[in-house]
Amino acid sequence: MPRIVIFGNSGSGKSTLAQEKSKRLICAHLDLDSVAWSTDQNTPTRRTLEDSKKLIAPFLANNKNWIIEGCYSDLLELVVSHCTEIIFLNPGIDICIANCKKRPWEPHKYRSPQEQDANLDMLLTWVQHYPERTDEFSLQAHRKIFDSYTGTKQEYLSNERPK
Repeated sequence: MPRIVIFGNSGSGKSTLAQEKSKRLICAHLDLDSVAWSTDQNTPTRRTLEDSKKLIAPFLANNKNWIIEGCYSDLLELVVSHCTEIIFLNPGIDICIANCKKRPWEPHKYRSPQEQDANLDMLLTWVQHYPERTDEFSLQAHRKIFDSYTGTKQEYLSNERPK
């Protein structure tokens, strides 16, 4: 009964790996972007932790097997105690940037490919600062989750895909 949490920097391959694994293992898949952001307004806004928690709870209750992926340490901490395994994708900044540049259009995040492309420079700058940041999206926050988890865990330092 796999319950896997996948996390890392933007562009590390979280969504790709989660989609591959959820298809192969026949598991439900939750992208934490879908519970972290409200798109009710023209400009997406971050939901409160409590509101995101209310959206995560039914997913956990209704699915025995699942994969949850994202970069939000506050949300990851809500689910890591329920998982059987964690995977930390940490391939380095250069690989994350290259992956972001190759990223296909994400219609669940952007209304058009042009809108996504317009955000690319900001995303690349944000990805670049992963090692220095101290926020919930930082290498420091992800390292803390990985190091404190006592169950089955893997860290990938390249674009190599775990099976």
